[in-house]
Amino acid sequence: MKEMTSLERCMAVLNGNIPDKLPVVPQCFMLAVETAGMKISDVNKNGRKMAEAHFISQEKYGYDGCVIDFDDATIAEAVGAKVIFRDDEPAIVDESEPVLKDLRDVYDLPIPDPFTSGRLNEWLEATRVLKEKIGDHVFIMGRADQGPFSIACLLRGTTQFMMDLMTEDRQLIQDVLDYCRKVSAVFAKAQKDAGAHATSIGDALAGPNLISPEMYRDFAWEPEKCLAEEVQAYGIPFSIHICGNTNGIIKDMGMTGAKILEVDWMLDMKEARQLVPADTVLMGNIDPSFPLVLGSPTDVEQAVKNLIEATQGRRHIISSGCAMGRNTPVDNFKAFIAATRRYGSYEEIQRLQANEVG
Repeated sequence: MKEMTSLERCMAVLNGNIPDKLPVVPQCFMLAVETAGMKISDVNKNGRKMAEAHFISQEKYGYDGCVIDFDDATIAEAVGAKVIFRDDEPAIVDESEPVLKDLRDVYDLPIPDPFTSGRLNEWLEATRVLKEKIGDHVFIMGRADQGPFSIACLLRGTTQFMMDLMTEDRQLIQDVLDYCRKVSAVFAKAQKDAGAHATSIGDALAGPNLISPEMYRDFAWEPEKCLAEEVQAYGIPFSIHICGNTNGIIKDMGMTGAKILEVDWMLDMKEARQLVPADTVLMGNIDPSFPLVLGSPTDVEQAVKNLIEATQGRRHIISSGCAMGRNTPVDNFKAFIAATRRYGSYEEIQRLQANEVG
């Protein structure tokens, strides 16, 4: 089969075709910063430096796509949250000083401008620079920071918002989540305008590490579904990433209509491939701890082989299950990419799918 560019590989998967090799798009912004000889504190307020880190790392290792990401605090900061910046770790929201001291304060909050509010434009600048430098042949996913439920937690304080879900008027909760959805949509659309080939949200606080599957369906699912519909109607593939063991909600996540689901390492990928719609792309889900940090290159190779066998390469972008640590050994990262090239080749995928039919 004719060799494809990295961008062509990713677009083939999105379009339902078998690429020459399954694309590998690691969630590696921290490792990229490390590879470029920088610290998170050097880049989290400077989109051009973040783009430089991604460019250096992608050029060195040859993976197929860059996920623009700084931290989980940027949208909340743009709305007024206090943020704690750290040298070697992503910034975090100081939840001890919530923006929403009362949920009803949401009616006075403006929709932030992605070009002037906080650091939103730094993310967009990273997207613009990478699109200009390598976007003709490398896939650029411009993340739009957090999803609606997670934004609500960060603006109110996670513990307090959990209490609110039990005690406050349901319409008020929905109004808060709708505001957060609007903020997320504005940023996601701006990522398209900046040149991203796809955009995404992280909605970890809507996952099973914090709330039950029933609460996910009651509170988080509808805002995610509406967000996916709105952003994709704007003309860009949309992805949802929820950390943790999402086996209990993966079918619901598939029903949001999001084109891509970025899934964590605890998800059963074989079952997930059967539960989500056939045209939904699964992105993941090698454990960023073991084998990527604590294992050997042989462990990494076996994990990638098992992963590809689980999905038979159907609508699958190979990635880490969550953000990779900056301490990921170089040999393991190289093994991750090499194993994807080997076991995700067109010939191997054809063989796996033929065996399944047989």
